[in-house]
Amino acid sequence: MTIVITGASRGIGAELAARYRAAGETVIGTSRKGGKGLVPLDLADTPDFSPVIEALGAAPIDLLVCNAGIYPDKGHDIATGFPPEDWAKALAVNITGPFLTIQALLPKLQASDKARIAIIASAMGSQERAPGGSYIYRASKAAAVNLARNLSRDLKSQGISVGAYHPGWVRTDMGGSGADISVDDSARGLIARFAELDASTTGCFRSYDGTDIPF
Repeated sequence: MTIVITGASRGIGAELAARYRAAGETVIGTSRKGGKGLVPLDLADTPDFSPVIEALGAAPIDLLVCNAGIYPDKGHDIATGFPPEDWAKALAVNITGPFLTIQALLPKLQASDKARIAIIASAMGSQERAPGGSYIYRASKAAAVNLARNLSRDLKSQGISVGAYHPGWVRTDMGGSGADISVDDSARGLIARFAELDASTTGCFRSYDGTDIPF
């Protein structure tokens, strides 16, 4: 199986890549600047996907994990925070980035017998879970869920399944040291969820632990 993982330099993306490689899968990971075995892909700017396509060679993509993401507005105050540049960058990385990645790599996905696309979203993007705050991150992740849902409809006839996934509140640079679960637990659960993704589950919004998240 050939797998592409964006945002694979650290945290959940790095752990997913390590686990898939340990299982004998071919993994192409990306990071903003590349290096250390990673392909460069900067989703905050106009992305250049040619290095990813070149790294794939003749191989199709069996699983695309859109994991790259940012959380620029943690702890912002409504009176003084949430500047326009943070909105622009978060939307570029968290929603435009996954769409452009899928669009650019679609021929490689179409070449697979059973392609899957996993978009790493967040329960913070659920419309039913709205405790306030983190408006930029929540809006971008809500859009990511919407994107996954609509892509699942359009790509189902092509044999491509699409799901949105909540990785949990994970102890990473983004989640912080006080988060609920380890990177190991999150990655282990996500890999199990990705394995379940098929025509019967396409369009799902699911947590790493298998529970469905309300849209």
